[in-house]
Amino acid sequence: MAKKEFFNLWYSTRRPQWDTGQSPPLLLEFIANHPPGRALDLGCGTGTNVITLAKMGWEGVGVDFAKQAIVQARQKARAESVKAQFRAGDVTRIRFPPQSFDLILDWGCFQGMEAGREIYAQRISRWLAPGGWFLLYSLKYQPDIKEFGIREEDLSLFAALKLIRRYDGFNEGPVTRPSMWLEFFKEP
Repeated sequence: MAKKEFFNLWYSTRRPQWDTGQSPPLLLEFIANHPPGRALDLGCGTGTNVITLAKMGWEGVGVDFAKQAIVQARQKARAESVKAQFRAGDVTRIRFPPQSFDLILDWGCFQGMEAGREIYAQRISRWLAPGGWFLLYSLKYQPDIKEFGIREEDLSLFAALKLIRRYDGFNEGPVTRPSMWLEFFKEP
């Protein structure tokens, strides 16, 4: 079964364990300390973070390759009377004009990419406006789980941006794994 089919089936039949319905504290901290603008959530799932951003005055756009996740995201936004855009698509193929976003968020998308990481990083740099932020949360690569997680060498893919903050920790969930939170800044 292809990855996209797996995620569509998962979203169709159950609530994924990673979909807590709450935005993470590190994102809430960032929002509290930065003025609203235009935000893009890559791998947005059911739209929780886009909805949180919209409630805080941001213009939010969410992208996910699982169409079922996008259907649920749109339903959640309507139910909460939140204006947000959601698009089904591959983050390495979807198009936005250059410098479209003040904030780009990835909470678990990059970690699952087996190919296209270079293209992904190039698009982040292109889509991010000068003075904008890229926030990335990922589980760290573990040799026992091939082709999943962020490796130290992956950080060089984002060399066009300045790494402002790095937090190494552990995810909370059924299986505890090392994780990393990164805040990149695009200098004006």
